[in-house]
Amino acid sequence: MTNALQLSVPDGVPFIDFSREIDFPVADVFEAHRNPELIVQWLGPRGMEMEIDHYDFITGGSYKYTHTGPDGVPYDFTGIFHTVRENEFAIQTFEFSGYPDVVSIESISFEDLGNGRTRLSGRSVYPTQEARDGMASSGMEGGMSEGYDRLEELLATRTQETTAQEAS
Repeated sequence: MTNALQLSVPDGVPFIDFSREIDFPVADVFEAHRNPELIVQWLGPRGMEMEIDHYDFITGGSYKYTHTGPDGVPYDFTGIFHTVRENEFAIQTFEFSGYPDVVSIESISFEDLGNGRTRLSGRSVYPTQEARDGMASSGMEGGMSEGYDRLEELLATRTQETTAQEAS
């Protein structure tokens, strides 16, 4: 993809910032974050299978899903959506079963750049510097980059399908 993930892991603070431009409209990008049928098609690195127990991307909703790698090892994730504002913003908690008792608070903004483009910007705040450093060294950047590449691929396919349906 032409739009690289920008990840910032500043020294001495327990947070990670990211941004990524997506060549699709905010409404499409937001829907891909809201709809569990779409989430399973893009969230996480390639080669992982994703199974969703539940995923309610609404204020007060929650989620639980599992990524399973080619080696059969499952990775469970859970959280609560504290605030969701359509096409604009979300705040959630995030907990990975591999690091029990470490819950981060994450925010993501959906910014309309015009011309059918979106900027995603987010911050993950961890309870300790050690927890933040562990997440930063876990392969997070590669997984996020692959996931957002997959998101753009999914949105391109959906756009092509819609265009083909309208033409017929």
